[in-house]
Amino acid sequence: MKVLFFTGTGNSRYVAEKIAEAGKCELIDLRPQIKKNIQEPVKDEEVVFVTPTYAWKIPKAVEEWIELADLSEVKKAWFVMTCGDSIGNACQYNRELSVKKGMEYMGTAPIIMPENYIAMFNTPSKAESKRIITKSRPAIERTCECVKKGEKFPPVRVTVGQYLLTRVVNPAFGKFFIKGYAFSVGDECNSCGKCAELCVMNNILMQDGRPEWGEGCIHCMACISYCPKAAIQYGTATETRERYTFEGLEYRK
Repeated sequence: MKVLFFTGTGNSRYVAEKIAEAGKCELIDLRPQIKKNIQEPVKDEEVVFVTPTYAWKIPKAVEEWIELADLSEVKKAWFVMTCGDSIGNACQYNRELSVKKGMEYMGTAPIIMPENYIAMFNTPSKAESKRIITKSRPAIERTCECVKKGEKFPPVRVTVGQYLLTRVVNPAFGKFFIKGYAFSVGDECNSCGKCAELCVMNNILMQDGRPEWGEGCIHCMACISYCPKAAIQYGTATETRERYTFEGLEYRK
């Protein structure tokens, strides 16, 4: 079994590591492949995809990677989605994607983790973030047990509102709200280039020592969250908001 993950600020990597550790599975970071636009074949019969929730679906970059990758040997696929509140009706789309790739859909497990979408929401304090992560342990453990036993995840109850979030709001969100040009950089920038290095979409170019954003942004929040000088802003919304990264919590078991 392989555990394939994508992460913006570290939440999904943490959960993926827990699943891989519990099942003694190989852990694969999809970000380098997405950044280089390559899809290495998955030579395993069982896979677990661990991703954040972007507007109540898996990230578009991960969906496209799955669609293009050689998964012909994969027979069963589990999906694990970290989220600040809800995954909406993502299950339906994960099921359809699995069927399209000839994989048996083994369900989707939502894991509540600290909110990290700084472009729209305040991030919790470090103390609150640690409390949320500690509270997530039972759900992560149940997820690990299902995967280890080869069992399907329990069905996720979807309300009408959650259905609409994924069906209606997600496409509009991507079209009208996700804008790379809304990012800017202040005088605190030290030209380290970390933002460009972290951008899996190669959407940030360093021009005269300063980052410039293109139109291919997916709002993973890696650039703004990991900037060592907190020099990056998204419009004016983030000027008073704390940056969140899992590593920044120095969280311990």
